[in-house]
Amino acid sequence: MHIIPCDIEGPLIIEPRVFGDERGFFLESWNAAGFAAAGLDLSFVQDNHSRSQKGVLRGLHFQNPVPQGKLVRVVSGAVFDVAVDLRRSSPTFGKWVGVELSAENKRMFWVPEGFAHGFLTLEDNTDFLYKCTAPYAPHHEHALAWDDPDIGIAWPLAGLEVKLSAKDLAGLPLDRVEAFA
Repeated sequence: MHIIPCDIEGPLIIEPRVFGDERGFFLESWNAAGFAAAGLDLSFVQDNHSRSQKGVLRGLHFQNPVPQGKLVRVVSGAVFDVAVDLRRSSPTFGKWVGVELSAENKRMFWVPEGFAHGFLTLEDNTDFLYKCTAPYAPHHEHALAWDDPDIGIAWPLAGLEVKLSAKDLAGLPLDRVEAFA
């Protein structure tokens, strides 16, 4: 696999080795030994799968305490995936990084603990899969405002009617969230 560092320390773009021919393709989406050899010695406790229509924006979510690291990928459709640094001690606190993940490019995105995470679906019937390092804990879940001008995420919104949940509409601005140390 090929690992691409982001402008913020922590999140990584992962391009798996893809073996393809006229029949289709094969790739390893997770191999504990292979990831550990690449410096990502991770232990996952939960797998999640969501399906969304074009224009759905999910996030920006994080758990504190009991933070989750997430290894995310798309198996059908496409998303613009975002991680926001919520580590107050980090020189990149409040900065974001975004990457397009799609069934076509087969990229994965590692979002470590200490980051808010969200995505915008770019195609109908987008299937988004993610592995988590900690179980979902709804009483520790928080939402960062997806449109906080102090963060300034450049969501690719042209031609999209954004659809948000009530929880995401109530997301707090950066200066009011329970950030990490």
